[in-house]
Amino acid sequence: MNRTPEGIALLYPIALPKRLTVLITLPDRIKHYNLDISYNELNKLVRNYRKYIQVRSSNQFLGVSQKLYQLLIHPVQKDLIAANIHTLLVAPDGVLRLIPFASLHDTTNFLIEKYAVVTIPAINLTDTAELHHKKKMETLVVGLSDAVQDFSALPSVKEELKDIKKIMNANKMYMNQTFTIPNVQNEFKHNDYAIVHFATHGVFGGTGKHSFLLTYDNQLDMDALEDLMSLGKYRDHQVEMLTLSACQTALGNERAALGLGGVAVKAGVKSAVATLWYVDDEATSLAIRELYRQLKKRKMTKAKALQNAQKMLISTRKYWHPIYWAPFLLIGCWI
Repeated sequence: MNRTPEGIALLYPIALPKRLTVLITLPDRIKHYNLDISYNELNKLVRNYRKYIQVRSSNQFLGVSQKLYQLLIHPVQKDLIAANIHTLLVAPDGVLRLIPFASLHDTTNFLIEKYAVVTIPAINLTDTAELHHKKKMETLVVGLSDAVQDFSALPSVKEELKDIKKIMNANKMYMNQTFTIPNVQNEFKHNDYAIVHFATHGVFGGTGKHSFLLTYDNQLDMDALEDLMSLGKYRDHQVEMLTLSACQTALGNERAALGLGGVAVKAGVKSAVATLWYVDDEATSLAIRELYRQLKKRKMTKAKALQNAQKMLISTRKYWHPIYWAPFLLIGCWI
């Protein structure tokens, strides 16, 4: 990418065997910084961070978070300020995909409190189109609150789906018994949805066949989802945003870290909202509802909408810890 639009920067940290190189693409220039840390040291730091951040009863994550901030963000901090950056696109490499960059801490604030943060699975998937003022909002809402096929119930999903249907003025909602693969396929055949919301168990197993979203009586594997989302079979336009609420990806495997959302973006969805790990049911519902409320505002980008939802959770006493809000990733296009 030669340059970025005003207010946008692309951060591309590359973990090399003997050093870390941090590339930053700004609206008017590209800069790079080399840091003296081996891949092995960085790998250990990242995996410790991922472990600590998922312990809600402890603040042990903070020290490691601040070390990672010093390595990954501090070198470019002055560049971001000088260029008036408000949205940071991150193209993480290798083990760095395990990090929720939004949660990096500068000793005063989390990164998300200063910038909207977007994850780009690959630099060639970066879309730098300008913001369109007229947004398409046709929304399909589907999900499971019942316990089915040996998966636990998701009690908050019922209210979450009803609220999103109301916020987005969605015509259709499929929940529990009506959430079946034929029903979803039928919707895609006959409607042009801009936003698709799945609130269900999802498992990322490394391949399309072993990764799936749970439906009431079946499993929608990623190959089938790809058929739905891709421009081919059913659609004239790209899906603007796919939200995967209540899903979890494989832990500790950097190839799987972008999980279901990364697969969706590669399948032709403009953006996906997904989680790096399973999130508390109630916190997920709160964050997702706020995301849609924000999205309805005029000239609101998806990146800013998610940032505002995450900041809302941080501001509550109950959900300030990054275990609740950090795993939410916006993958793909920020607009």
